[in-house]
Amino acid sequence: MVGKNESESGSGSGGDKPLDLFLKIGLDERTAENTVANSKVTANLTAVIHEAAVADGCDRTVGNLLYTVATKFPANALVHRPTLVKYIVSSKIRTPAQLEAAFSFVAATASDNLNVVDFEAACGVGIEVSLEDIENAVDEIFKENKAIIVEQRYRTNVGELFGYVRKKQPWADPKIVKKIIDKKLYELLGERMAADNEKPTKKKKEKPGKTEDQVIIGETAPPKPSEEEINPFSIFPSPDENFKVHTEIYFSDRPVLRACNSKEILDKHLKVTGGKVFTRFPPEPNGYLHIGHAKAMFVDFGLAKERGGCCYLRYDDTNPEAEKKEYIDHIEEIVGWMGWEPFKITYTSNHFQQLYELAVELIRRGRAYVDHQTPDEIKEYREKKMNSPWRDRPTEESLKLFDDMKRGMIEEGKATLRMKQDMQSDNFNMHDLIAYRIKFTPHPHAGDKWCIYPSYDYAHCIVDSLENVTHSLNRLVTERWVDGWDDPRLMTLAGLRRRGVTASSINAFVRGIGITRSDCSMIRLDRLEYHIREELNKTAARTMVVLNPLKVVITNMDASIMDLDAKKWPDAPADDASSFYKVPFSKVVYIEQSDFRMKDSKDYYGLAPGKSVLLRYAFPIKCTEVILGDNETILEIRAEYDPLKKTKPKNPAELDDWLGDLNPHSKVVVTDAYAVPSLRHAAIGDRFQFERLGYFVVDKDSSPEKLVFNRTVTLRDSYSKRGK
Repeated sequence: MVGKNESESGSGSGGDKPLDLFLKIGLDERTAENTVANSKVTANLTAVIHEAAVADGCDRTVGNLLYTVATKFPANALVHRPTLVKYIVSSKIRTPAQLEAAFSFVAATASDNLNVVDFEAACGVGIEVSLEDIENAVDEIFKENKAIIVEQRYRTNVGELFGYVRKKQPWADPKIVKKIIDKKLYELLGERMAADNEKPTKKKKEKPGKTEDQVIIGETAPPKPSEEEINPFSIFPSPDENFKVHTEIYFSDRPVLRACNSKEILDKHLKVTGGKVFTRFPPEPNGYLHIGHAKAMFVDFGLAKERGGCCYLRYDDTNPEAEKKEYIDHIEEIVGWMGWEPFKITYTSNHFQQLYELAVELIRRGRAYVDHQTPDEIKEYREKKMNSPWRDRPTEESLKLFDDMKRGMIEEGKATLRMKQDMQSDNFNMHDLIAYRIKFTPHPHAGDKWCIYPSYDYAHCIVDSLENVTHSLNRLVTERWVDGWDDPRLMTLAGLRRRGVTASSINAFVRGIGITRSDCSMIRLDRLEYHIREELNKTAARTMVVLNPLKVVITNMDASIMDLDAKKWPDAPADDASSFYKVPFSKVVYIEQSDFRMKDSKDYYGLAPGKSVLLRYAFPIKCTEVILGDNETILEIRAEYDPLKKTKPKNPAELDDWLGDLNPHSKVVVTDAYAVPSLRHAAIGDRFQFERLGYFVVDKDSSPEKLVFNRTVTLRDSYSKRGK
């Protein structure tokens, strides 16, 4: 039960600081403050504002589009960002649909010259879509899909209809399209009927005739799997799209370095690979494989197999002291046991000569130097952002010393080759990483030819290039196939955090499976979800949300509003005011559509004509009248409430096994939900239990106009029922 409440937005004043700058372009105060808290987004948005020459302020619509540019512009095409910004400021690009089209176009163009004519055509610049155009497109869609619409009535997927119209008129105003679709549905179907709000019943399978030896067991049809469940590799692009790869390196003392594959480099690469997918499973041969490698093998070998490509088994053997033939043999055996067959078995050590030659070239270009600091000194200087005393030594001196290192003329531990990066960067990985170190240890694969060995940081990416590898997890992020390392769909720690998972629940999960586990058995996801629920049940504040509202009018109540106490946690102490939040109870309240039926039944605990139920945290109400439209569409419910709470209805929220009543297929995207007023103040990262719905977290993509929630996990828990 949720009382209706209007939303609010903040405002701010101007100034020269980033916060004031962001307020000037129309961002609300909370969004501006959250932006300032993210240094990278702050830098991007500040740059975009100056590129747009709107430091003195602009229209809020323009400001929101500029904010989207700052957060979502394709990293491989930053050279074209100033051009796009000018189109926004001049209102040639003025809708999110045009902006998304612009992103797609420049991402495909990358750093090549921008064809303005093609760009404007792709983004719908100058195209005006009339009301008649939209009506004609909707009419065509309804004619093509009339039979399905008539059959499914108001259960028709309006989103699909919207998508069809979008294909015909991509630049049409979405609000107008929605309005016309709703109008056409009403013209074709008339008023909603009660059946339109009921969930479709599943058809039972016909049971075959029973014989003497047969035992027939009823089956429930499994839910239709998603595309990613059917093919988990569908998110990966093809090799010919590698021109989109872009590496963006931020320096403290000079412009951002942006590097991407040119068309010429890509064509040369595709000629070598024949356009096939090339991946690699790159374990270090310094121990036995653990459960984490099973996922890596599935992705690396699985993608190559699914695309008809090749997967290397590459041993990253850059540390001769830790590597043994025992481990190499074990890895190859386990890979085969897991059902994978490598295209070729390679070693990083196969490329030692090329890696050495490239290191010499780095020194010649002034991008590497021989250093004599001890490991402790290197650690201290890196933490303090201090340059090594040998960082600026002459190039010829470093070349000679590196040659001495190679020929075994310098003692182990007395010199390293370090890459000259950026010691003042806030990114610790930019603090002059080690490229080579001295080790007088024979190599299991290369023998005693070398006494200097490359580091993993230096060698790994280079060998990927030398072996023409087309796919690694970096490409998921840099090409925007997902929204970054913190995308909630990824099983990275950052992704889990954005989804609302807590660090303590992850640690509890790891503790539960054991640190030394190495039998390569798969851990079920519901085991992790069990620990997530255990944690969130204690820490996530409860709140009331209605996703699919049905209006209820309390006929025996006046126009006053009562603020009722609701518990944030089940065991909230009665004397602690901070453990409660307010739920408004008034003459008009809203319940879930699924909580009302025209016909009651024994196993149904919701509201029905003549039946009483207890509203959560409020009073018992009894349905006295149902207001229907012309075709039995339920418009609203009339009810009376019992202010003395004499009625004792049986409610799902008071049952011991109320989780069993939840709908396991309730995941939907909704835009017209109602919530208690206090939720308006939710900040990014706040976690809640939407009562009877699941655990949710406020996503960082929340905008000034709307809050965006990610579902962390449902309330249903199958793991604890099976045993921990």
